[in-house]
Amino acid sequence: MTIEEIKAIPIAAFLARMGYEPARRRGDEYWYLAPYREERTASFQVNVRKEIWHDFGTGQGGDIFNLAGEFIGSGDFKAQARFITETWGGLAPEHKTVSCTDGSDRENLLKKESFTNVRFGPLYNRVLLRYLAERGISSDVAVPNCREVRYTLHGKRYFAIGFRNVSDGYELRNRFFKASLSPKDISLMDNGSDTCNLFEGFIDCLSWLELGLGYGDDYLVLNSVSLLERSFPILDRYERINCYLDRDEAGRRTLEALRKRYADKLVDCSSLYKGYKDLNEYLQHKFL
Repeated sequence: MTIEEIKAIPIAAFLARMGYEPARRRGDEYWYLAPYREERTASFQVNVRKEIWHDFGTGQGGDIFNLAGEFIGSGDFKAQARFITETWGGLAPEHKTVSCTDGSDRENLLKKESFTNVRFGPLYNRVLLRYLAERGISSDVAVPNCREVRYTLHGKRYFAIGFRNVSDGYELRNRFFKASLSPKDISLMDNGSDTCNLFEGFIDCLSWLELGLGYGDDYLVLNSVSLLERSFPILDRYERINCYLDRDEAGRRTLEALRKRYADKLVDCSSLYKGYKDLNEYLQHKFL
């Protein structure tokens, strides 16, 4: 897009593309909950005639480029333009069809689960990145490994961090919501290593990456301990399996099932975060 084409994008339409709708309208003034920070009372105003915005909570304001800068935390004009271009086009609904065991495609699965108008894009939302930062996970780790997913559920718009699985489904997380976008499956990063690192959930996997424990190893995220058997055909090919499972009853049962199958190939790494429920809790307490 050219600079003039970007300038021609209505700010309200740009916000709507990302899933933000005004809390109220008053003439030319649209009032929103601030899209890049958390608040309970709408203090973010867009003048749809002048195409300017003002955040009364922070005192910031400007045009669509300034707004993009607030989302990405950058005053660099090229970075702002790139964010607008990617968001305006990149958050359009995916048209790729995903084959599933029952023969239905992604659209039918979303209808069954009441997920509609699902859109995917780069993980830029500062609210989501702040949530991950509070859990000890930097944007340097999150952005390359996650997507931003926006969707309608039961008539309301939401956004969440998305972590893709091997069947093109997604695990969804935000501060208030934990769910899955079908099809549910395991996630795998194959780097050609003979060692695989095993996690229950993707937040622990991101924590492992944040701690710099990988060094090019493969990793597998179960996304649910109920999917353990689904991981066996993949895990069978590795010479070593490092387990970073939760230190709870479900984690212990999963570890014992793995030990019976893999014996000496299995390494229980949970001693690293002894005294904590999981790897992410350890990361938060040790480094924040």
